[in-house]
Amino acid sequence: MLNWKDIINFTVNGNPKPDQRIEKTEAEWKALLTPEQYRITRLKGTESPHSSALCTTYDEGKYNCVCCNTPLFDSSIKFSSGTGWPSFTQPIKENAIKYKKDTSYGMIRVEVMCNTCDAHLGHIFPDGPEPSGLRYCINSESMVLEKETANG
Repeated sequence: MLNWKDIINFTVNGNPKPDQRIEKTEAEWKALLTPEQYRITRLKGTESPHSSALCTTYDEGKYNCVCCNTPLFDSSIKFSSGTGWPSFTQPIKENAIKYKKDTSYGMIRVEVMCNTCDAHLGHIFPDGPEPSGLRYCINSESMVLEKETANG
């Protein structure tokens, strides 16, 4: 289980190696994504709080990257943070997420990105529930929920 010390270590010493890399041109990303998805994932934007149904959806399944479909989070680790963005305590796999120190807007934060395609997802904070204490604060527009079906 990852903790805040692990996250800071990744920002300083490098991220875990992804299972694969997907790279596209800006034109290819624009053709694949809606304008809002592109703004958030490729231009490091953010959505308004409480603006997406994914904030209050707790269906079983996996939250995949909207850009490359890499599984990022499992519904079993989603929680209601009250912040207005979907929140998770852990990634689905340690190497699913990439971490980067973010000093924009006059503050120090840790940006989280898809480790497969570098899509901006949101930020991580050390104020989540135990046992990890982590809160992955993720833009809904950067994910798609792949709901579990009765057949698997």
